[in-house]
Amino acid sequence: MQVFQIQDDWGMANLQIAERPRPQPGPGQVLLRMLASSLNFRDLVVPERGYGSFTGTLPLIPISDGVGEVVEVGPGVTRVAVGDRVCPTFFQGWIAGEPDLARMTASLGGPIDGTMAEFMCLSEQGMVKVPAYLSDLEAAALPCAALTAWSALQTHAALAPGERVLVQGSGGVALFALAFAKLAGAQVTVISSSDAKIERLKALGADATINYRTTPEWSKPAREITGGRGFDQIVELGGEKTLPQSLRCIRPGGTLSMIGVLSGSSLATPLGLIITRQVRLQGVTVGHRDGFEAMLRAMEQHRVPVTVDRVFEFAALKDALAYLKSGAQFGKICIRH
Repeated sequence: MQVFQIQDDWGMANLQIAERPRPQPGPGQVLLRMLASSLNFRDLVVPERGYGSFTGTLPLIPISDGVGEVVEVGPGVTRVAVGDRVCPTFFQGWIAGEPDLARMTASLGGPIDGTMAEFMCLSEQGMVKVPAYLSDLEAAALPCAALTAWSALQTHAALAPGERVLVQGSGGVALFALAFAKLAGAQVTVISSSDAKIERLKALGADATINYRTTPEWSKPAREITGGRGFDQIVELGGEKTLPQSLRCIRPGGTLSMIGVLSGSSLATPLGLIITRQVRLQGVTVGHRDGFEAMLRAMEQHRVPVTVDRVFEFAALKDALAYLKSGAQFGKICIRH
C-alpha cells in the first residue's frame, strides 16, 4: 500500500511517499481503508521531532486525524462491522476517565503511525462510528479539533446556557468551539485577524467580534461586551501573546482553557491575576473516546456543521502543510485519499 512517511532522518524534507505491506487484522483488530485525513498544528511539529522522544521512531507515518471504512475485522470484534465508517481516536488507549501518562502517549501521527496511508490496522477500541450526515472530509476533521473544543467547553467546564465565552481565531478548534458554545446556549465573542473572517464568523453565529490587528489591546473592549463582568470561559489558543489579555477579561472564578500556543509558548504574565480572581487554568489536549461519542451524539442531534477550508489530494501533503503553516485557513484543511 502507499503511505506518506518521515524516513531516514527527521525534518519536513524527509517526508516522502513510500510503499508498505498491507496490514492484516489480528484478534480484536480492525482494518480500515482510509477515505480522508485532516491537518492540525501538531502535524507541523512532528516531522521536526518537536515532541522529543514522545514523537516516535522512524520511519513514521504522520497526521493524526482521519476517517476510514471498515473493510475487514479480526476475531472477537464486536464494536464495529464491515462497511461502517469510523474515525480512529487520537489517543488510542484513552477510553474514559482521567488522563495519565500511558493514556496520553499512545497518540496517532506520532508515536503511533498516523492516517496518511491507504490502510490502517487498529484496535476496535480505538475508533468511533461517525454520523451519516457528515461527508468523509467533514468526518476527518473531528478527532482532534472538534473533541478538543468539546472537552474544553463540556467535559472540563460544563458550559451552561447564558454564559459568556470568548474564542480566539478561526481555525478548526475555534470554529468547533463557536458551534458547541452556541449549541449550549452561550453568548460567544470571537477575536480574529481580518474583517473578512469576522463577517464569516458572524454568519456562523458569533454574537460579537473584535479585530485584534486593528485593536491590539482587545481585552478592554472584550470585557466591555460582558458589561464589565468578564467571560465565564475563554478558549485560549494564542498562548504567549494572548494569555495576558485573556487574564484581564476572564471573570473571577472563570475558566481559561489552555489549548494552543500559536503566538509562542513562553509565559510572561502577572500570575497574581490567576490567584486573586481564582481563575481556573485548564490545559486541554483532545480527550477520551467516551467524550468523542458524546460529542458525536450532540452533533448528530443538531446537525452541527463542519467548516472545511481547502482540500488537497493525497500526493500534495507537503503543499497542504505549507498552507497550514501560512495561517490563512478558515476552518479545517483536509486531504482526500
